Amino acid sequence: KHYGIPNIYGPQFRRVTLPAELDMRRGLLGKGALMTVTSAAARTSPVTRGKWFLATFLGVEPQQPPPDVPAFKERVVDSTGNTKPPTMKQSLEMHRISPTCASCHQIFEPMGIALENFDAVGAWRTLDEGVPIDATGVLPDGTKVDGVVTLRTALLKYSEQFVHVVSEKLMTYALGRGIEYQDMPMVRSISRDAAANKYRFSSLVMGIVKSDLFQMNQKAA
Repeated sequence: KHYGIPNIYGPQFRRVTLPAELDMRRGLLGKGALMTVTSAAARTSPVTRGKWFLATFLGVEPQQPPPDVPAFKERVVDSTGNTKPPTMKQSLEMHRISPTCASCHQIFEPMGIALENFDAVGAWRTLDEGVPIDATGVLPDGTKVDGVVTLRTALLKYSEQFVHVVSEKLMTYALGRGIEYQDMPMVRSISRDAAANKYRFSSLVMGIVKSDLFQMNQKAA
């Protein structure tokens, strides 16, 4: 019901074939839970979503904002209906007037803006306060995006980097500690070896289980 997929009844899991009009729901980026945890309490947060996208899929942690950055001004709705509040994209543009803010925001903000069609709980929408949503932007590598579908396609160019990130996170979980620089050659080799099996999740898991890092880890034992 939340996703608008028809003819699904009962609590049991089943395979669902998405029609073309629900293409935005494919993959992790189309899941309501992830859109919810990257939102503020009562609104979306392109900044949070963009930073989450970078860290989760590409392993890049953006810099923390300087201490003197003013707080984001929440949009004020005119109860009389005489004026329309600015859209989230317009509010962010006003917020990053400072060149210091803009230099960082331009790295991750376009990714968050591309997800603006998902509201604060991940439901699909085309309007924001009655104004059509503008999900267009340009990624740091120059790729133009206009929503979740093009953002997902753009991410495919960085598939190998994503596999490295997944391998590192799996190894962190397996060892029960953070990954050190001396661990990275093993992590990279596990990613490379998984290529022969088209990066199947099971091949990454087996690579970790068979690695010396895991086999000799007393905490894991």
